[in-house]
Amino acid sequence: MAELRLGPLLRYTDGSRATVWVETDGPCTAEVRCADGARGAAPSFRIADHHYALVPVGGLTPGTATEYEVFLDGTPVWPLPDSGFPPSVIATSTEEDGMRVAFGSCRWAAPPAGGKDPVGPDALDTLSARVAADPAGARPDVLLLLGDQVYADEISDATRQWISGRRDLERPPGDQVADYEEYTRLYYESWLDPEVRWLLSTVPSCMIFDDHDVIDDWNTSAAWLADMRATDWWQERLLSGLMSYWVYQQLGNLSPDELATDPLYAAVREAPDGTDALREFAVRADADPASVRWSYRRDFGRIRLLMVDSRAARVLDEDRRTMLDPGEAAWLREQVLDGRNGDEDEDGDGDGNGRGENEDEGAGAGGDGRGAYDHLLIGTSLPWLLPHLVHDVEAWNAAMCGGERGARWARLGERVRRGADLEHWSAFPSSFDSLADLIAEAGTGPGAPATVSVLSGDVHHAYVAEPSWPERAPDARVAQLTCSPVHNSVPLSIRLGFRFGWSAPARALGRRIARHGRCAPPAVSWRRTGGPWFGNQIMTLTLRGRSARLRLEQARARRDGTTALRTVTDRELS
Repeated sequence: MAELRLGPLLRYTDGSRATVWVETDGPCTAEVRCADGARGAAPSFRIADHHYALVPVGGLTPGTATEYEVFLDGTPVWPLPDSGFPPSVIATSTEEDGMRVAFGSCRWAAPPAGGKDPVGPDALDTLSARVAADPAGARPDVLLLLGDQVYADEISDATRQWISGRRDLERPPGDQVADYEEYTRLYYESWLDPEVRWLLSTVPSCMIFDDHDVIDDWNTSAAWLADMRATDWWQERLLSGLMSYWVYQQLGNLSPDELATDPLYAAVREAPDGTDALREFAVRADADPASVRWSYRRDFGRIRLLMVDSRAARVLDEDRRTMLDPGEAAWLREQVLDGRNGDEDEDGDGDGNGRGENEDEGAGAGGDGRGAYDHLLIGTSLPWLLPHLVHDVEAWNAAMCGGERGARWARLGERVRRGADLEHWSAFPSSFDSLADLIAEAGTGPGAPATVSVLSGDVHHAYVAEPSWPERAPDARVAQLTCSPVHNSVPLSIRLGFRFGWSAPARALGRRIARHGRCAPPAVSWRRTGGPWFGNQIMTLTLRGRSARLRLEQARARRDGTTALRTVTDRELS
């Protein structure tokens, strides 16, 4: 009899449907049964001797929350006996309810129960404890995990010991993950944490990768990639990272309609063992990143979320270096502007082909002169707006690496780029400016949304920055909202550096550096309006009608050994 190994994770939800992801220890039929009679079932599929199922649940009633159970071949496996947590629920909202969007990034796996946490209280654990203590109270309607859900290159002592039992850690890649099986270990360590496991079973989640999901500074430059491909271990590491990401994260990002037309998902489910099909897909993604789209769109009533791949979709050639390849950039523009002026694609996906890639309820212009959405959320793991000194140094570095000052400076620039992690949006100046222009276009004119928010993580601190355009002022309130880490640390030197990076002397220094690089001024200017804040933290946007409110909370340890979320800032955005 199959048993539940990991999950359930409540992933996609809309007004009447949901998907629930599970991993089991053998082949089976997974079934979700809801207290209100809604249900769904799916046979498991096999990848590398692991078994998974993504269960579609239909017939849900909008505006309700219903408890659910998970069965494997008719045997109940969730909730766990004596779990101590409230029942897991599937909640469906309506447009009138508004929405609470919680987000953050960079969650290093929690240590074993009873062990001392070296990086402080886990914000997701603490959020889970608060929701569990008051199941009927306010909770996130969706959780956005903006990268570094697992750390393939910074493993725990327990995982290091487990890996040492299967291979020699003296051989590359050493004490980092090497293959699919070791990736599964990272997900077990992270998602079997009891508090996080329960939270992910009852709050829908949307995910996107960042570098540590594969390796630090993934796709920093063409030279970096060439060096990695020259090793004898990189290809297996990358393919395993993409394969495991597709199974553990990307599948749940997709709607039931997208899943129904996804050829890879069909091939994996139809095969006795889908490993070869998934591996071939990963090989194609490595050989031609433009052949795969990891970005996706979700419409929640009149709130549009665009989760943007800012890692695998890069063009790395120095003479045409961009954060997004041309196809990805075109896709982003289509999704931002779809229905913006009242003209929308018939299936709401922005590509004009009627394939129904996104059919969440409420995705339309409404016929009342409004645009398709009141709030636009652009989720990108890497911040668009950084401290001014950091931005200028990255723009200078891009110019040096591109040969602006000759070959000698280009070689120095590449060493600096890798050593200082200079690979955010500002390190791709044309892409930085293109995103600025797109945001201004989306936020200006009749039917403009109330807010445009760029949601990011990566940099192990939190802040709010607001841009302004030299020749136009968007009607929408635009903000860069950065929240990181959920559970990690940042050295004191980095804290001091980020604080200094926002200061007036740092701006003056940055301008001098940019002049040396002959860098054109960026398309926008910006100012910090909140932070920087350091700690394990999570941000929440509460969106109702055309209003938006931002709250940042940090996990703090209490004297009695418990943890709590303390509000650091709570402010209106619109």
